[in-house]
Amino acid sequence: METFQTILFLLVFVVMALSMFFRKIPALLALPLMAFLFPLIGGVSLNDTLQLVIGQGALRLHRAYTVMLFGSMLSILMQKTKVAENLIKKGAELSGDNPWIISVMMLFLISLLFTTLGGLGAIIMVATIVLPIMTSVGVGPLTVVGVFLFGLSIGGILNAGNWAVYVDVLKLPVGQIRSFALIMFALTFVTGLVYITIQLYQDGHNLNFKKIITNSVVFVVVVMAFIMLYQFLGLGQNPAFQNFLSGFVTFLKTAIGVILIALFLFNVLRIFFKKKEEKSIHWSAFLSPVLPLFLILLYDIDFIAAFICGLVYALVATWKKGSLNVFLKSILEGGAVVMPALVLMLGIGMLLNAIIGPGAEWNAANPEGWPVLNVLKPFIMAITPKNPLQYVLIFTLAAPLALYRGPLNVWGMGYGIAAVFLASGMPAGAVMGVLLSVGQVQGISDPTNTHNVWLANEMQQNVQKVLWNTLPYTWGVAVVGLTVASLIFY
Repeated sequence: METFQTILFLLVFVVMALSMFFRKIPALLALPLMAFLFPLIGGVSLNDTLQLVIGQGALRLHRAYTVMLFGSMLSILMQKTKVAENLIKKGAELSGDNPWIISVMMLFLISLLFTTLGGLGAIIMVATIVLPIMTSVGVGPLTVVGVFLFGLSIGGILNAGNWAVYVDVLKLPVGQIRSFALIMFALTFVTGLVYITIQLYQDGHNLNFKKIITNSVVFVVVVMAFIMLYQFLGLGQNPAFQNFLSGFVTFLKTAIGVILIALFLFNVLRIFFKKKEEKSIHWSAFLSPVLPLFLILLYDIDFIAAFICGLVYALVATWKKGSLNVFLKSILEGGAVVMPALVLMLGIGMLLNAIIGPGAEWNAANPEGWPVLNVLKPFIMAITPKNPLQYVLIFTLAAPLALYRGPLNVWGMGYGIAAVFLASGMPAGAVMGVLLSVGQVQGISDPTNTHNVWLANEMQQNVQKVLWNTLPYTWGVAVVGLTVASLIFY
């Protein structure tokens, strides 16, 4: 019976994934349909499927799409007040006209930020700053999305918060995790440079390949030197460095807090005391898209509250006759703009509940586990590789199963499957190698990622087109990463 169920699971997954991949069925329909069929095949009752998967699943990502709504409101307000337009012009003036250098700098900046940041709210805040700058120097919208996704995934590799599962589930020492993460960081960063070069060439830019090769070497050396200094020389654990950093951050918090309050009060006074309407945007308004990022990074303010602060500050800093009407229109239009992405997130939440279960409360009350995962466990144990060659071949071919919340997707059933691999005798380091290597396919290319959905929507690109565009690169990273992991851990 379980064999038949497993075949049905794979059949439904492959049919739906290919239908979305070749744009025969939109993801808006395919994801809820998969979410409905998977639990039924796994033996979940119709009532539980409707209640726990469809009903509760629609609310699973409620925080993500609420943050997205407020982020969109701020984005629309920036457009309507022409802050975004002026920011693009200023960014273009300051950054010069070299799209390759700007793209690589943005890749590095995003990577650096997301070694500590995480979540859709942070992505929206950083994107509000980065996307206009890249667009202003002629980088194509699809390329902009790809560069941001690469930076996001590269930063995530070195985000220590993402290592917790390897320590808790796989019982790996942090030093071993860090060593392989650095290798994956280097591989993905170099692939990001290749992606930028090829994409800009396809976008029609004239590129000096000799300079690009030289600059690429410099960028890689600088990035790796920075990481090695921090990781291997122990700056992160050095007491003197920590004391200096703590004191600097405290000073920075106080200074920036005073400046922000002073600027807000200054703009309030401007509303009442300016003698005539100003035609140009006041310089203080350019802080509006950056303000939420400061509030999150320095003061740990909630994402939604940070966006609301950004909205209020933007209203005051750009105040003129009719500003209140513009503000209200921005709130309403902000919701309308992200509605396609929001509806897609409803389907993603349903699919998550269908694959890994309704959540911790249900799992605590049902120790036997979620039926869908239980059915797949024997199949996973049967295909566990026994040597390095099998390891590389199996997971190279299986890499696309990280897409569409498939079995190797860490935000689908990936961690549950990892535990099964570990129980079946695969070395813990090799399991980590799979998750980190194949994870690049998921982190960058997967159309069901909330950040892919938002970024594609923001740049008016089809999220499936982003998949087609980035998959050759991410699959290549996965192959090389798996090969390295097989040499180290088998």
